[in-house]
Amino acid sequence: MSRRPAAAGMPPRVLVLSCPDWQQEDGPAARAFEAVVGVATEFCPQVEVLRPGVCAFAARGPARYFGGEAELATKIAAAVSQRGLACQVGIADGLFAAELAARAEPAGLLVPPGKTPEFLAGLPVGVLDMPDLCELLPRLGIETLGALAALPPGEAAGRFGAEGTLACRLARGLDPRPLVPQRPAADLSVQMEFDPPVEQSEPVIFAAKALADEMHDRLAASGLACVRVQVVVRCADGRELARLWRHDGLLTALAVAERVRWQLDGWRGELPDGEPSAGGVALLRLVPDQLVRATGRQLALWGDCVISDRVARAAIRVQAMLGHAAVTRPVVSGGRRPAEQAVTVPFGDAEVPLRPVDRPWPGHIPAPAPATVYPAPIPATVTDDRGDAVTVSGRAELSGPPAWLRIGGAPVRAIDHWAGPWPVTQRWWDPGQAVRQARFQLVTQDGNAWLAVVQDGSWQLEACYD
Repeated sequence: MSRRPAAAGMPPRVLVLSCPDWQQEDGPAARAFEAVVGVATEFCPQVEVLRPGVCAFAARGPARYFGGEAELATKIAAAVSQRGLACQVGIADGLFAAELAARAEPAGLLVPPGKTPEFLAGLPVGVLDMPDLCELLPRLGIETLGALAALPPGEAAGRFGAEGTLACRLARGLDPRPLVPQRPAADLSVQMEFDPPVEQSEPVIFAAKALADEMHDRLAASGLACVRVQVVVRCADGRELARLWRHDGLLTALAVAERVRWQLDGWRGELPDGEPSAGGVALLRLVPDQLVRATGRQLALWGDCVISDRVARAAIRVQAMLGHAAVTRPVVSGGRRPAEQAVTVPFGDAEVPLRPVDRPWPGHIPAPAPATVYPAPIPATVTDDRGDAVTVSGRAELSGPPAWLRIGGAPVRAIDHWAGPWPVTQRWWDPGQAVRQARFQLVTQDGNAWLAVVQDGSWQLEACYD
């Protein structure tokens, strides 16, 4: 039987296995997804983990062995379901299209060979995950990938730069950039032994950052860059664990360290007592598995952001000493209350808030946002000119205009200006968490501005404006 060669320039067939319930980068999600990756390796030993919740492998060989792409997708979905987990499988030409096919409801999509451009044509440009470009294109009348693919590549590059060139390639169903995988003549892998073996993950993650820097120095000296890395851990009992990780762009040293942490979280679920190994980790090795020629990088107008790199190094060092959750950073989140609109996540985790920012959130406080949000509301007292407590009825009617504000035991402050009330009811469908409030903005005579709420007849200060 003759083989039909792939069309010149067309990407290979790729299968993407996606578990939407586990696309988070914390320990429990990584451990749960490790079971899914284990199932995938039963169908293809060369499985690439793109990120927790998503993995991929070349579909051509396994599809021929299991009787076709449709049969392969059915079998792997059934194998994952037997583990009690839900997954979606997508197959298409190239990794970008295959991942979008895996998101198709209800259980993924198989895009026939050569039909990837047609599949992509009707999708909105928002699937490109390029926020600035995706905001600009619809204003120019380019709302779908099909319209973007119709642009001449030269014009897209001249108008939108390198990001526009990449977006056009993806819209046409091509790989993000031509990859020329090659094996170096010299061994560019790096490793570190731990004597005695370490029981905790943090020292291994800190070592991974130093090893990644060393690996990148070796690659740079050879004019190479890494897009796929193999993480190998040898346990004290002789067991050796390995996994491939891919990155859409080039893997930076910090990105490599993050993937080591994710992988240790995943392996920890397979080993006793919740530790990386019963006897600890004896060796960590990073192997640059897929390399491309380094083409350089465009610096920012004022050069590299050195401060951010120093902050990242310091944060990783503190995490190695105190634990991953010891260093956090704020992330904008959705919500109606100011305290809900900013949450903290461990440094290095993805910026994926539990409450999406792009929802309407009726009843939220309009801009500008308060400068200081109190961890817990501060009790206060608001009275009218006669000294009577100001109350709010169920119809949002005031018993009198606010005139005086007392915060705790501090002296009273005269209220010069006020606005409200703005009633809001949250989680009315859950009697245990239902909240009814009336919000006010108060400006006192000393020049301070406050965000106050009345709940169950009591006044509280949620935030202040600077």
